[in-house]
Amino acid sequence: MKYQLNPSLLMAAITSALLVSPVIQADIFKYVDKHGRVTLTDRPSNTNSVRLVKTWKGWVEQPKTTYSSAEFHKNRQKFKPTVDYAAKKYNLPDSLLHAVITAESAYNPTAISRAGAVGLMQLMPDTARRYGVKDRRNPYENIHGGSRYLRDLLTMFNNDLTLALAAYNAGEGAVKKYGNKIPPYAETRNYVRKVRAFYAQYSKTSG
Repeated sequence: MKYQLNPSLLMAAITSALLVSPVIQADIFKYVDKHGRVTLTDRPSNTNSVRLVKTWKGWVEQPKTTYSSAEFHKNRQKFKPTVDYAAKKYNLPDSLLHAVITAESAYNPTAISRAGAVGLMQLMPDTARRYGVKDRRNPYENIHGGSRYLRDLLTMFNNDLTLALAAYNAGEGAVKKYGNKIPPYAETRNYVRKVRAFYAQYSKTSG
């Protein structure tokens, strides 16, 4: 099953597809051709198709999982000085920041989620305003804003990394709502596990 539509109609098409096709509820893929036309399908035939996943924030593109790609390593090295500087400035392990960025955007500075999060550390508009980030696509501003937010979350939750990461993903309000525990969102629980795994990996290879 395929749908072609303008980007502005993407969410309406997804909703309609979910109502009529139980198969699409499992996997929906999006492909944008060179003319900007968007195709939604449950049977991707193009290697550039991106899988969409439903989260508590809405439908988002699944982050890249090819973390050994040349693009990933190139960007990681490109932004490493800024990440390491922010880590020192906000008293955070550099390997932790690298882990968050890997999980959030795979070092894609132009990454945009369907919820409206932007950049390397996927800042939402309210978070960006809170930390004085004027241009969320600016890697330097984005990294510093995200780092400050993560530092504040660690302070808020008494340096409990699990809760801080859960709050970074779902919002501090959600963590507090559920009695300072990880909210019962599959996306958030998977996010915490993913970041902690990257953090452990990077901690072994740092320095």
